[in-house]
Amino acid sequence: GGKDRRSGLILTIPLCLEQTSMDELSVTLDYLLSIPSEKCKARGFTVIVDGRKSQWNVVKTVVLMLQNVVPAEVSLVCVVKPDEFWDKKVTHFCFWKEKDRLGFEVILVSANKLTRYIEPCQLTEDFGGTLTYDHMDWLNKRLVFEKFTKESTSLLDELALINNGSDKGTQQEKERSIDLNFLPSVDPETVLQTGHELLSELQQRRFNGSDGGVSWSPMDDELLAQPQVMKLLDSLREQYTRYQEVCRQRSKRTQLEEIQQKVMQVVNWLEGPGSEQLRTQWGIGDSIRASQALQQKHEEIESQHSEWFAVYVELNQQIAALLNAGDEEDLVELKALQQQLSDVCYRQASQLEFRQNLLQAALEFHSVAQDLSQQLDGLLGMLCVDVAPADGASIQQTLKLLEEKLKSVDLGLQGLREKGQSLLDQISNQASWAYGKDVTIENKENVDHIQGVMEDMQLRKQRCEDMVDVRRLKMLQMVQLFKCEEDAAQAVEWLSELLDALLKTHIRLGDDVQETKVLLEKHRKFVDVAQSTYDYGRQLLQATVVLCQSLRCTSRSSGDTLPRLNRVWKQFTITSEERVHRLEAAVAFHSSAEKILQECPDQPEAFTEMEQFDEIEAVGKSLLDRLTVPVVYPDGSEQYFGSPSDMASAAEHIREKMKLVSLKKQQLRQPEATTPES
Repeated sequence: GGKDRRSGLILTIPLCLEQTSMDELSVTLDYLLSIPSEKCKARGFTVIVDGRKSQWNVVKTVVLMLQNVVPAEVSLVCVVKPDEFWDKKVTHFCFWKEKDRLGFEVILVSANKLTRYIEPCQLTEDFGGTLTYDHMDWLNKRLVFEKFTKESTSLLDELALINNGSDKGTQQEKERSIDLNFLPSVDPETVLQTGHELLSELQQRRFNGSDGGVSWSPMDDELLAQPQVMKLLDSLREQYTRYQEVCRQRSKRTQLEEIQQKVMQVVNWLEGPGSEQLRTQWGIGDSIRASQALQQKHEEIESQHSEWFAVYVELNQQIAALLNAGDEEDLVELKALQQQLSDVCYRQASQLEFRQNLLQAALEFHSVAQDLSQQLDGLLGMLCVDVAPADGASIQQTLKLLEEKLKSVDLGLQGLREKGQSLLDQISNQASWAYGKDVTIENKENVDHIQGVMEDMQLRKQRCEDMVDVRRLKMLQMVQLFKCEEDAAQAVEWLSELLDALLKTHIRLGDDVQETKVLLEKHRKFVDVAQSTYDYGRQLLQATVVLCQSLRCTSRSSGDTLPRLNRVWKQFTITSEERVHRLEAAVAFHSSAEKILQECPDQPEAFTEMEQFDEIEAVGKSLLDRLTVPVVYPDGSEQYFGSPSDMASAAEHIREKMKLVSLKKQQLRQPEATTPES
């Protein structure tokens, strides 16, 4: 690292006691002389051969070798000799003799006198100088530099090859070069880091002082190394930046190709096996169980599609990320891939949804059909059972239940029609998803099945309606029959009540003619009411007979109702006639008695015949006797009018009037008795 007074570089060759290999020394010198620049070499070298620990023959050989290695560059050779060891004359004469032939001056000098030719600051401590030099440190730095230079040069060549291969040629050649996956033999980041560390070390030694505070002048090789390192680093950074861009483009292209490959996998599966699965699934089933089996099969198909749809979502996100990156050259291709993928996936998803909705509609249709079938079976079973109600209320309840079931069937059939029409509408739209496949046969089978189910249900419902109409008429007739029987029984009760009222309340015979006639008129109206009740009962019983004949059944109550009606009516008729006889007798009695009692006593000629009084008395007695006689019915039973006290009260009025008549008779007889005496 030192320099002589001509600014030439100083080359120090230390020799040792061991045998020195001239070949190795020659190679070392060649290497060392290759380090300085041509400008430095032009200033010449001062070579210091340290022979203090070597023999003269070795020193001489080394000096002669310099003639072959660096004859033009060497200006001075200083051989440091040992003290009093060599023959001065021989050595001096020898080098002087060879001066012209060698081409450089050779001097023998002691170590302490070396400063005559070279400044102390340019000599190391081994020669009494002050130049700081650490050979191992220099060697390590040199090795680092050599390694960096070798690696960086090789790396530059490789990066240039990669980068140029990406820039040149057609697109096909570019893709072929990218497909080689050619990578640098060393890590560019590591080489760059090594270069930066080396450059930092060289620059630090240039500007920092030595330990003694004396400014240290770097060796020319280090000064030369700095621009070399900087140039290599600049080239590396440039090539590495281009390489990173190439890698980015390669990664992007690789990613784009992977995306394109995955997109085609998704598209090919969806348009191939996926679509084929849907093409083979066109049936809707003929029952709930069949529709459920088809739904389960469809769920398996959906499960397989879900895996590919998940890939679609992932690919769509990757494509969106690449689109956001904004590389214009790939935007068109990416958008085309995205559009193709979306179109296929949405079309397939729409088919799956359509198929699912179709199967759900079919399941609902079959469910409604099954419910309606069960309702029709229940209604038919109810109609097939013979009606044997206990009374009209139970018939009404049964009829109400029958109407409710029929209404429920009607609503069920309406719901079936709505579900069937909706299903038919969906089937009519099925052809648009067939990818050109003719699904007329499959659709016709489905349409025929749906229409067949609806027609069958309509026929069954119509048969049930006809049977319901017949059953309704029969049940209404039975209701009417029970009503007639009940009303006939009620008529018997009413007639019995009239008879009872006639016997218990129709007792009075009146106090005079007028009152008795009023009672007689009321009795006739009372009889008319009873007659209407009897006629109404007879009509009801006749209607019962007609209804029984129509229903082909025997009434359980009309058989004894008619005899009861006739018996009560016969009793009422007998009792009524007796009542009429008593009232008519009372009218005759009151009429005769009142006529006699109202006659003036001054007219005795009116009573010439006493037989009238006898007749009145006879009528009165007959009436009193009749009041004590019970009414005898055809069955031998007897009934009295009212209670004994009531009858006694009615008889009392007759007796009082008979007393008045008897008193009147006596009054009329007294004048007749007094006339002869006078």
